[in-house]
Amino acid sequence: MRSVKVHLDPRAREPLSTQLVAGIERLLLRGRLLPGDRLPSVRELAGELDLAPNTVAKAYRTLEGSGFLVGRGRRGTFVADRLPMSPDDADEGLRQAAGAYLGRAEQLGFLPEDARAALDRILGERAAATRGGGARPSPRTRRTPRRTGGAKPASPSHGGARG
Repeated sequence: MRSVKVHLDPRAREPLSTQLVAGIERLLLRGRLLPGDRLPSVRELAGELDLAPNTVAKAYRTLEGSGFLVGRGRRGTFVADRLPMSPDDADEGLRQAAGAYLGRAEQLGFLPEDARAALDRILGERAAATRGGGARPSPRTRRTPRRTGGAKPASPSHGGARG
């Protein structure tokens, strides 16, 4: 279950339930809450944020109605598999997701071409899975990432034992 950390201002003119909706939407659009993530129960989140349970329930209902969340009865409330977006928002959302992915890859020491190669492998695996062949493992030519700012290997190793 993911933590829902949002800032609410009790002195603001905007109702707390509306502030909570906006805060959760921001977490969703920034990728801090991912598809399928389970959110805290109404009571748990109300306790964490010092809100009335009805305030949280109203926010969850609003987000479910907008297509951001899916209620699954006693199992809980989950992030929808696909977020609702207009075409303009979708392009911007995809651009932001790509930027976040590239930024994370760079934090881990990978070069942009390594990030692209990993994405290409995943796309190939998904395409194979949708053709009915199931996901097949992709060949790996390099076991360790190339680090930015360091010396690059002369050529990838293609031989040797695989583990």
